[in-house]
Amino acid sequence: MAKITPFRAVRPVRDKVHLVATRPIYSYKKNVLESKLEDNPFTFLHIINPEFGGERTTQPNTPERFELVKREYQSFLKEGILFQEESPRIYIYRQTKNGHAFTGVVAGASNEEYRQDKIKKHEATLTSREEMFIDYLDIVGFNAEPVLLSYPHNPALEQKINEITSHRAEYEFTTTDRIKHDLWVLSEAETTEMQQLFESVDALYIADGHHRSASSVGLEDRRIRENRSQYPNESSFLAYMIDECALQILEFNRVIHSLNGLSEDAFIQAVSASFDVEKCAALQRPEQEHDLTICIKGNWYKLTCKPHIIDEDHPVNSLDAEILTQYILRPILHIHDLKTDKNIEFIGGTTPVEKIVEWMAEGKYELAVFLYPVTIEEVKKVADNQLIMPPKSTWVEPKLRSGMTIYAINE
Repeated sequence: MAKITPFRAVRPVRDKVHLVATRPIYSYKKNVLESKLEDNPFTFLHIINPEFGGERTTQPNTPERFELVKREYQSFLKEGILFQEESPRIYIYRQTKNGHAFTGVVAGASNEEYRQDKIKKHEATLTSREEMFIDYLDIVGFNAEPVLLSYPHNPALEQKINEITSHRAEYEFTTTDRIKHDLWVLSEAETTEMQQLFESVDALYIADGHHRSASSVGLEDRRIRENRSQYPNESSFLAYMIDECALQILEFNRVIHSLNGLSEDAFIQAVSASFDVEKCAALQRPEQEHDLTICIKGNWYKLTCKPHIIDEDHPVNSLDAEILTQYILRPILHIHDLKTDKNIEFIGGTTPVEKIVEWMAEGKYELAVFLYPVTIEEVKKVADNQLIMPPKSTWVEPKLRSGMTIYAINE
C-alpha cells in the first residue's frame, strides 16, 4: 500500500508561474544563470541564489547561506509572488517534451514507507551530501524539487488521472526550451479518491532523487533524536509519482580522456578477450542489450559480449554498465573508481552522438563508449533485491522544474 499525503503547496500566482518555475540550478551554465537572474526578478533561482546583485557573500552550503535562502523565500511570499494553498491538496503535473507527455501525481510520500523499503532504492547516497541537504532543509523549511517515483501500471489510476486532466489546468505554459507544463489542483473529493487509489499500489520506486529522499527522511530522524519533531509534514517528502510505462530511461554514455598509453590496435586486442569485435563503416548506436558501440580515433566498433562474461542470474552483474566496468574500464584502462577518476566522464542520452564525436575530433577524448538503455524491469529487479546500480547507469526523463509546488516542512 502506497501512502500519499496531500499538502498545502506554496506555489506561484497564476500570472507569474512561467517566470518563477525553473530548472535545477546545477543545470545552468554560469553565464546563462547570470542572465536569468539579471533579466527575471521572479525566477525561483533568486531564492536559491540569494546573493546575486548584493554585496554580502557567504560560503556555499553553509548555515549562513541557507539563512539567506530562507529570507529570500519569505520575501517572495511577502511580495505575493508565491502564495500558500488554503487546504491540503494533491496535484497532477504534466510535462510535454518532444511530443511525449509525462503525467504524474504530486503529493507527499511516506518516510515510514521509505524506511520499510516500500519505497525502493537502487542508488547509493553519499553521507556528506545527505548531511548537507539535511542542514539545508532544517534551516530553510521547504523543499521545492520533487523526488521522481514510479509505480507499476495501474488502470484505475490512469482512468482517474485522465478524467481530471480532461478539464482545463490551473497552470498552462511553455518554457523557452519548448517544454509545455500543465498543473491541475485536485478538489478535496478528488484528493481523497487519489489517496485511496494509491492504496492499491504495492511499491514505489525511486527513479531520480535518492539524495533528496534520504535527506528528507534524515531530517525527521534528526529532529526526533533532538526531541524537536513537531510538524506533521516532517513525516513525508515532496514526490512526483508517475506510471512506469510513461518514464523514459535513456543511457548514460562513457567518454575517456586517455587510453592509458595503449594504441588503438592494442586496446582492441585486449577487448577481444571478452567481446566479439566488429569494425563498423560509420557511426552506429547499440541496437540491443549486451551490445556496446565504441568510437576510437574516428573509427567505430561494435562490441558484443561473449557469453562467459554475462551473469544473467545477477541483477547488477548482468547490466552492460557493470560489464563495461568489470571487463574494460578496470582491467584495461585502470579506471577503478568511477566516481572519482578524472579519466572518465559520463554523458546523458539526451546529448547527440554527433556532439560527442565532435568533441573527440577536437581531441577532448580518445574513446567513447555508447550503451544500450536499461529497462525499468532491470532497475526494479536491482531495487527489489536491495542492490545498487552502477554509477551513472540511467538518464531518466522527465527532469522536473523547481518552484511550482513547494512543500512547506514546518507545518
